[in-house]
Amino acid sequence: MQKLEGKSWIFGDNIDTDLIIAARYLNTSDEKELAKHVLEDANPSFATSISPGDIIVGGENFGCGSSREHAPIAIKASGISAVIAKSFARIFYRNAFNTGLPIFEVSECDKISQGDILEVELSSGKIVNRSKNEEYSFSPMPPFMLELLECGGLIEYAKKEIANSKT
Repeated sequence: MQKLEGKSWIFGDNIDTDLIIAARYLNTSDEKELAKHVLEDANPSFATSISPGDIIVGGENFGCGSSREHAPIAIKASGISAVIAKSFARIFYRNAFNTGLPIFEVSECDKISQGDILEVELSSGKIVNRSKNEEYSFSPMPPFMLELLECGGLIEYAKKEIANSKT
Protein backbone atom coordinates (compact mmCIF):
# COMPACT_ATOMS: atom_id res chain seq x y z
CA MET A 1 0.00 0.00 0.00
CA GLN A 2 2.91 2.36 -0.47
CA LYS A 3 1.09 4.05 -3.35
CA LEU A 4 -2.60 4.72 -3.97
CA GLU A 5 -4.14 5.93 -7.20
CA GLY A 6 -7.65 6.95 -8.15
CA LYS A 7 -10.09 9.50 -9.46
CA SER A 8 -11.02 12.36 -7.14
CA TRP A 9 -14.52 13.00 -5.81
CA ILE A 10 -14.91 16.50 -4.39
CA PHE A 11 -16.92 17.32 -1.27
CA GLY A 12 -16.91 20.56 0.71
CA ASP A 13 -16.32 21.68 4.26
CA ASN A 14 -17.95 20.17 7.36
CA ILE A 15 -18.94 16.84 5.84
CA ASP A 16 -20.33 15.22 8.97
CA THR A 17 -20.67 11.56 9.84
CA ASP A 18 -24.45 11.68 9.32
CA LEU A 19 -23.84 12.86 5.76
CA ILE A 20 -21.22 10.14 5.23
CA ILE A 21 -23.63 7.44 6.41
CA ALA A 22 -27.11 8.55 7.41
CA ALA A 23 -28.48 7.49 10.80
CA ARG A 24 -31.28 5.54 9.10
CA TYR A 25 -28.66 2.95 8.05
CA LEU A 26 -27.09 2.47 11.47
CA ASN A 27 -29.25 -0.55 12.20
CA THR A 28 -26.62 -2.72 10.49
CA SER A 29 -22.92 -3.29 10.85
CA ASP A 30 -22.73 -5.10 7.50
CA GLU A 31 -19.95 -3.27 5.67
CA LYS A 32 -21.32 -4.08 2.21
CA GLU A 33 -24.73 -2.71 3.14
CA LEU A 34 -23.20 0.47 4.58
CA ALA A 35 -21.12 0.91 1.41
CA LYS A 36 -24.29 0.99 -0.70
CA HIS A 37 -25.37 4.17 1.08
CA VAL A 38 -22.10 6.05 1.57
CA LEU A 39 -22.54 9.80 1.04
CA GLU A 40 -25.93 9.26 -0.63
CA ASP A 41 -27.48 12.36 0.98
CA ALA A 42 -24.66 14.48 -0.50
CA ASN A 43 -24.60 12.71 -3.88
CA PRO A 44 -27.33 10.08 -4.46
CA SER A 45 -25.38 8.32 -7.22
CA PHE A 46 -22.01 8.36 -5.45
CA ALA A 47 -21.94 4.73 -4.27
CA THR A 48 -22.85 3.41 -7.73
CA SER A 49 -20.53 5.78 -9.61
CA ILE A 50 -17.22 5.25 -7.82
CA SER A 51 -14.56 2.79 -8.89
CA PRO A 52 -12.28 0.85 -6.56
CA GLY A 53 -9.33 3.03 -5.61
CA ASP A 54 -11.09 6.37 -6.07
CA ILE A 55 -10.28 9.11 -3.57
CA ILE A 56 -12.55 11.50 -1.66
CA VAL A 57 -11.31 15.08 -1.40
CA GLY A 58 -12.91 17.16 1.33
CA GLY A 59 -12.42 20.60 2.77
CA GLU A 60 -12.17 21.68 6.40
CA ASN A 61 -13.43 19.53 9.28
CA PHE A 62 -14.18 16.34 7.33
CA GLY A 63 -15.91 13.73 9.50
CA CYS A 64 -17.30 16.10 12.12
CA GLY A 65 -20.38 15.14 14.11
CA SER A 66 -20.95 11.94 16.02
CA SER A 67 -18.23 9.46 16.83
CA ARG A 68 -19.71 6.58 14.85
CA GLU A 69 -17.20 4.20 13.32
CA HIS A 70 -19.75 3.42 10.62
CA ALA A 71 -18.57 6.48 8.65
CA PRO A 72 -14.99 5.38 7.86
CA ILE A 73 -16.15 1.77 7.58
CA ALA A 74 -18.71 2.73 4.91
CA ILE A 75 -16.11 4.75 3.00
CA LYS A 76 -13.52 1.97 3.07
CA ALA A 77 -16.06 -0.76 2.22
CA SER A 78 -17.22 1.23 -0.81
CA GLY A 79 -13.78 0.83 -2.38
CA ILE A 80 -12.56 4.36 -1.75
CA SER A 81 -8.80 4.06 -1.17
CA ALA A 82 -8.27 7.28 0.82
CA VAL A 83 -9.69 10.59 1.97
CA ILE A 84 -7.77 13.80 1.47
CA ALA A 85 -9.00 16.92 3.28
CA LYS A 86 -7.75 20.21 4.65
CA SER A 87 -8.56 18.99 8.15
CA PHE A 88 -10.38 16.16 9.92
CA ALA A 89 -12.48 16.01 13.04
CA ARG A 90 -10.28 14.32 15.65
CA ILE A 91 -12.61 11.39 16.38
CA PHE A 92 -13.01 10.66 12.65
CA TYR A 93 -9.23 10.82 12.29
CA ARG A 94 -8.81 8.19 15.01
CA ASN A 95 -11.67 6.01 13.73
CA ALA A 96 -10.26 6.11 10.18
CA PHE A 97 -6.90 4.71 11.26
CA ASN A 98 -8.55 2.24 13.63
CA THR A 99 -10.56 0.85 10.71
CA GLY A 100 -7.68 0.98 8.22
CA LEU A 101 -8.87 3.91 6.07
CA PRO A 102 -5.94 6.08 4.91
CA ILE A 103 -6.54 9.81 5.40
CA PHE A 104 -4.27 12.74 4.61
CA GLU A 105 -4.37 16.39 5.62
CA VAL A 106 -3.46 18.50 2.60
CA SER A 107 -3.76 22.28 2.57
CA GLU A 108 -3.95 22.49 -1.25
CA CYS A 109 -7.23 20.55 -1.61
CA ASP A 110 -8.81 23.52 -3.42
CA LYS A 111 -6.46 22.91 -6.36
CA ILE A 112 -7.94 19.45 -6.97
CA SER A 113 -10.93 19.21 -9.32
CA GLN A 114 -13.63 16.57 -9.66
CA GLY A 115 -12.27 13.64 -11.67
CA ASP A 116 -8.56 14.50 -11.38
CA ILE A 117 -6.37 11.41 -11.26
CA LEU A 118 -4.37 11.44 -8.04
CA GLU A 119 -1.41 9.33 -6.99
CA VAL A 120 -0.69 9.25 -3.26
CA GLU A 121 2.76 8.16 -2.13
CA LEU A 122 2.31 7.27 1.54
CA SER A 123 5.91 7.04 2.65
CA SER A 124 7.13 10.22 0.94
CA GLY A 125 4.16 12.43 1.83
CA LYS A 126 3.50 13.39 -1.76
CA ILE A 127 0.36 13.55 -3.88
CA VAL A 128 0.75 13.85 -7.63
CA ASN A 129 -2.21 15.25 -9.54
CA ARG A 130 -1.61 13.53 -12.86
CA SER A 131 -4.45 15.45 -14.52
CA LYS A 132 -2.87 18.84 -13.76
CA ASN A 133 0.79 17.85 -13.40
CA GLU A 134 0.90 19.30 -9.88
CA GLU A 135 2.27 18.03 -6.58
CA TYR A 136 0.90 18.55 -3.07
CA SER A 137 2.44 17.46 0.19
CA PHE A 138 1.37 16.06 3.53
CA SER A 139 3.32 14.89 6.55
CA PRO A 140 4.70 11.44 5.75
CA MET A 141 3.28 8.69 7.91
CA PRO A 142 5.51 7.10 10.50
CA PRO A 143 6.26 3.39 9.94
CA PHE A 144 3.89 2.33 12.74
CA MET A 145 0.93 4.08 11.08
CA LEU A 146 1.82 2.58 7.69
CA GLU A 147 1.91 -0.86 9.28
CA LEU A 148 -1.44 -0.24 10.95
CA LEU A 149 -2.96 0.62 7.55
CA GLU A 150 -1.23 -2.32 5.85
CA CYS A 151 -2.84 -4.66 8.39
CA GLY A 152 -6.30 -3.19 7.73
CA GLY A 153 -6.72 -1.34 11.01
CA LEU A 154 -6.12 -1.59 14.72
CA ILE A 155 -7.87 -4.92 15.37
CA GLU A 156 -6.03 -6.73 12.59
CA TYR A 157 -2.76 -5.12 13.72
CA ALA A 158 -3.38 -6.32 17.30
CA LYS A 159 -4.16 -9.85 16.08
CA LYS A 160 -0.88 -9.88 14.16
CA GLU A 161 1.07 -8.66 17.18
CA ILE A 162 -0.52 -11.29 19.43
CA ALA A 163 0.25 -14.04 16.92
CA ASN A 164 3.85 -12.84 16.60
CA SER A 165 4.30 -12.80 20.39
CA LYS A 166 3.31 -16.48 20.59
CA THR A 167 6.03 -17.58 18.18
